Amino acid sequence: MVTDMDVDMTGEDESKGGMWALDQKIDQPMDEEAGRLKNMYREKKFSAILLLQLAFQSLGVVYGDLGTSPLYVFYNTFPDKITDTEDIVGALSLIIYSLTLVPLIKYVFIVCRANDNGQGGTFALYSLLCRHAKVNTIPNQHKTDEELTTYSRSTIHEKSFAAKTRRWLEGDVFKKNALLLLVLVGTCMAIGDGILTPAISVLSASGGIKIDNPGMSNDVVVVVAVVILVGLFSLQHYGVDKVGWLFAPIVLLWFLLIGGIGIFNIWKYDSGVLRAFSPVYIFRYFRRRGKNGWTSLGGIMLSITGTEALFADLAHFPVLAIQLAFTIVVFPCLLLAYSGQAAYLMYNKDHVSDAFYRSIPDGIYWPMFIIATLAAIVASQATISATFSIIKQANALGCFPRVKVIHTSSKFLGQIYIPDINWILMVLCIVVTAGFKKQSQIGNAYGTAVVVVMLATTFLMILIMLLVWRCHWILVFIFAALSLIIECTYFSAVLFKVDQGGWVPLVIAAVFLFIMYIWHYGTLKRYEFEMHSKISMTWILGLGPSLGLVRVPGIGLVYTELASGVPHIFSHFITNLPAIHSVVVFVCVKYLPVYTVPEDERFLVKRIGPKNFHMFRCVARYGYKDLHKKDDDFEKKLFDNLFMFVRLESMMEGGSDSDDYSLSGPQTRSRDFLLPDNTNNTFSSVVDLTISSCDSITPAKSPLNVINSGASSGQVSSQREVDEMEFLTGCRDAGVVHIMGNTVVRARRDSAFYKKLSIDYVYAFLRKICREHSVIFNVPHESLLNVGQVFYV
Repeated sequence: MVTDMDVDMTGEDESKGGMWALDQKIDQPMDEEAGRLKNMYREKKFSAILLLQLAFQSLGVVYGDLGTSPLYVFYNTFPDKITDTEDIVGALSLIIYSLTLVPLIKYVFIVCRANDNGQGGTFALYSLLCRHAKVNTIPNQHKTDEELTTYSRSTIHEKSFAAKTRRWLEGDVFKKNALLLLVLVGTCMAIGDGILTPAISVLSASGGIKIDNPGMSNDVVVVVAVVILVGLFSLQHYGVDKVGWLFAPIVLLWFLLIGGIGIFNIWKYDSGVLRAFSPVYIFRYFRRRGKNGWTSLGGIMLSITGTEALFADLAHFPVLAIQLAFTIVVFPCLLLAYSGQAAYLMYNKDHVSDAFYRSIPDGIYWPMFIIATLAAIVASQATISATFSIIKQANALGCFPRVKVIHTSSKFLGQIYIPDINWILMVLCIVVTAGFKKQSQIGNAYGTAVVVVMLATTFLMILIMLLVWRCHWILVFIFAALSLIIECTYFSAVLFKVDQGGWVPLVIAAVFLFIMYIWHYGTLKRYEFEMHSKISMTWILGLGPSLGLVRVPGIGLVYTELASGVPHIFSHFITNLPAIHSVVVFVCVKYLPVYTVPEDERFLVKRIGPKNFHMFRCVARYGYKDLHKKDDDFEKKLFDNLFMFVRLESMMEGGSDSDDYSLSGPQTRSRDFLLPDNTNNTFSSVVDLTISSCDSITPAKSPLNVINSGASSGQVSSQREVDEMEFLTGCRDAGVVHIMGNTVVRARRDSAFYKKLSIDYVYAFLRKICREHSVIFNVPHESLLNVGQVFYV
């Protein structure tokens, strides 16, 4: 059943007066429910054997992209020809120090430490900032959320530099929107990276078949690359866990082979290239080549591509495993591989277009070709996995339409597969591969995407160091200066190649940015509508226990985005229908900027109004790691927490003396109930109980009278508990109806054309194709009731 109404949200709430104050007393925020609701949750510790196993497995998921860069770096650095062998040494020196400063120092040992309890990527950094400053553009955070054990927010001294930075960020809406836009741009470029990495890696590896067949058409290479890409994306539904074990041995063999070939080439051709470890050759390189040397940085930058995927893929593996794999295997093997290619080019300058394959000894050429092709497939896997992680985080923060997320591993919840995104990536990847056909143009596009992601990460890291880590401003300045000098230098170089393929990631990012911004704008307006149109509890209480209707057996779960107040759909419901359920529960499903919410802290329950109204509120909280994993037991968990609340409420009443109630007649009060915590012998606040009392003034009692009164009160309370539990059980058996608001957002008639296009068509289309909450929470279709609402922005 769907009903409709039109709402024009033009004004603010009614002026705050006495009625507002009374309403706040009746329906208070859930401060006490979450006050000390703690558990002993700890991040899982890994044994040494499991850590080495995960480090080995991370090679197949995280480092494939970074590891296959030797396939195309020297060709993109010298796309024409090499005129001076000293240029080779200068380019090698740039590669060495780029690998040392960016992947090793910046990412592996600094940026990876900024993970959100194991989650990486630009949105993980943004969620950390949202917990330490009020920069979330959707203002649904509350003090109760800070009591979560996984919230991990540190206190900031009000006079510290961190506090000044926080006040500066929270100062106006423009800064919050600018921060969100920075995150969205970095995310969209990372998605573009997930399209370009498979294209350039597989195409470069497939080009090896032309070495022994120079007359072969390039179209054959493209067809081979497309076939490989289709097979790769078709395997994604098996999951990272299975794919990682399949690919990790291949990547380990790849690194050992390119390192070994590098040693062989250094020994055979020219060990003098090792002088490139001196940074003086970088200065000589730029002095000798001038502008050409500057623009060649676009090719040098490809040596560090895949670093951004390293951080985004933290959701799959612990930080220590990734650090071990990089420092022990990846970094030394890459240095040897690039040095070996440089040594070969010192005597074979004309072979720069296919330096990697030409430098392979003849006896192992074809086995190496097979390993290179498989390694290129792994490189693609790294960015595909990173894209899945980023999209899931964007979902949680209201910046991307809800899509189906499949958890492919019961052991590691971070390992996911998103079917819709997978097929979109495959189609776009094939279009790029078949459209460009040349790896040089794809390389130009690739470099543009990667450097923008790195710049976005740097700006977010500056804020993380100030607000979260509270580093001294000198350390922050050193980090920012070194990072921005390197990355802005690379960015200026790739700008020269925008017309040579660099426009591709800009177009892809623009499309995804438009989608994400429109979705976030619509989500924000829907939340603002809920906030402005919520109805007063005093109006509800004025209707009486029957709410002015016939109360029929059953339980109505009214879903809302509000953690306090009564949603407008409820008033529309009771004014248009003649009956309402005997028990009404307002359910708020809330997504927080944390990676997960432990199961025993997920639900907060409280009573709204007097007992005879039979109205409750339940807030279900999720983190972005929990998001969109289908919760088949959602309804059962909700009722378990509701029944627990009733029992605890009754126990508290039974232990209360009548003097604790109002002496002047009926009054609503909030009380805490404490339960013993078996883990640390302390007490945990479980619920905030709302109790209605009509006790009259009583004389002072003797201790004996107090005991007798307490015993009598306990017996009455126990009977009340049994009666209400039986009542709730009977209502649940009679039937449960899930009442959900179907809010439609439309542009005003006098809105500009672009706004009508964005809201009435783009946002409406995204709402139509996105996944519904009823599917996520496994709501039976026959138990679902949609209440339509239309409002204009």
